[in-house]
Amino acid sequence: MSDQIIIVGGSHAAISVADNLRKQSFDGPIKIINAEDELPYQRPPLSKAYMSGDMTLDRLHLRPAEWYVDNNIDLVLSTRATAIHRDTKQLEIEGGALIAYDKLVLATGASARKLPAAIGGELDNVHVMRDLRDANILMEKMAAGKKLVVIGGGYIGLEAAAEASKKGLSVTVLEAAPRILQRVACAETADTFRALHEKHGVKVLENVILKNIKDDGNGACAGVVLDDGTVIDADIIITGIGILPNMELAVGAELKTGLGIIVDEYGRTSDADIYACGDVTVLPFEGQPTRLESVQNAHDQGAIVASNIAGANEAYHPEPWFWSDQYDMKLQIAGLNRGYDHVVIRQGKREGSVSHFYFSGDKFIAVDCMNDAATYAMSKRILASNAQLTIEMASDPSFVLKTLLS
Repeated sequence: MSDQIIIVGGSHAAISVADNLRKQSFDGPIKIINAEDELPYQRPPLSKAYMSGDMTLDRLHLRPAEWYVDNNIDLVLSTRATAIHRDTKQLEIEGGALIAYDKLVLATGASARKLPAAIGGELDNVHVMRDLRDANILMEKMAAGKKLVVIGGGYIGLEAAAEASKKGLSVTVLEAAPRILQRVACAETADTFRALHEKHGVKVLENVILKNIKDDGNGACAGVVLDDGTVIDADIIITGIGILPNMELAVGAELKTGLGIIVDEYGRTSDADIYACGDVTVLPFEGQPTRLESVQNAHDQGAIVASNIAGANEAYHPEPWFWSDQYDMKLQIAGLNRGYDHVVIRQGKREGSVSHFYFSGDKFIAVDCMNDAATYAMSKRILASNAQLTIEMASDPSFVLKTLLS
């Protein structure tokens, strides 16, 4: 097969497609168009190990430079794709050059949602945490004694708060919802992480509404103003208020879109010669259109796309997993807790380990494991096997999960 494959994007999904194409003996030309000037890199560690200094840039890279050469993959950096010409099967890049494709893969990811300029979102020292540039800027600015306000109590915001606290900054987290992790976790998991942050001196304010960011008079932030008039001083502000899929190319090409680029179980868009994978996509999962924002999905969906480009016609059946590192707490999540109505708290074997099991009716659908790697590994296997873990079983501390797999 000698078709030319063009991949737009430069993170987990893009590299998964290219890597798996070569592993399946695809010998045609592969070109990756990446707007960033850095070798494709992992994003999750940016707010964890990289920011803490525990991971170097070399380790952050998904593949070393020689890998692209050895695998005959043309990596084009610092180049933005600007349009798709579906009628002629050409990708336009900035400057107007056209690149022909036989199959096109959109692995364009997502961008951090920013605060409106009208309330101070564009002031200096107001940052997001999404890419390497964001992380490097924040690492330079985070110094002991400075005041940091984190807007948004999701995992990205809490991870940034943890790293800042460890560096000696005074940290306040603001969450508009009644509690942190409102969209992604049960109250029991939120309680665990709230207590963890407060133990490390972080102030967690929930059910508070940001009115605007205070200007210091020189175009930089000086703090935040809440709707009740409360002023909280800040030298640095990080916003972690969600992401927006980078689907401008798809919209411009009139591909089917919604909360992302809509793909079928094979990774195909509404154009049979254009695939998409990773954070930018909306895919069918358990009968519902779903956007899975995770490394697992980017990697696995990318592998399926590669297989199908190579002619496999293989459907994707996601097995979601996620993780978060905060202080000495490692959270591992298996499954998707959408639609849960019951939570079982189950203590782990190690001191301080605990897991929260999610059920929809009597169906086990997901688990949050805190410093409980053994339970995570077993639960992940149970979810993949569709073994019937009941509420009664999970609630019984003497019940051995492994028996469901024997």
